[in-house]
Amino acid sequence: MLRADGVFRDQLGQASLPPRGHSARERKARVTVTLHVCITCRRGLPDAGEGPRPGAELHAALLDGGAPEGVRIVSAECLSACDNGCNIALSGPGRWSYVYGHMDPAKDVPDILAGAAAYAKSSDGIVPWRERPQIFRKQSLARIPPMET
Repeated sequence: MLRADGVFRDQLGQASLPPRGHSARERKARVTVTLHVCITCRRGLPDAGEGPRPGAELHAALLDGGAPEGVRIVSAECLSACDNGCNIALSGPGRWSYVYGHMDPAKDVPDILAGAAAYAKSSDGIVPWRERPQIFRKQSLARIPPMET
């Protein structure tokens, strides 16, 4: 995975080579949006103190699923939507941003990746209602206007 520092790293954070046929610069140029995943989310469950939290499990499952073209998947310590975990957010330059909640690491990964791909393809972050996965239609917590430039 390409990190913000322009270095490809594997899931353990070790530096690695860019995917075959693509330079780090070429890959970075294609990343247009960020999928933030709250890794501290407990999904309303008590903190067992051991093992990964559901938010971290969701992050790992999304990484395993592979980032769609133009999407960077990053962890976030907290998205401040704790009563609605697991939570994700989509953002990109000049685009509307969204926060989604009640994501299930066991079943929602394909829909999250499909929704992130559709978001990346949009010019302003607004994906037509009928083209959004069901979870993006029903589980939106916030829609944030683009930052003014």
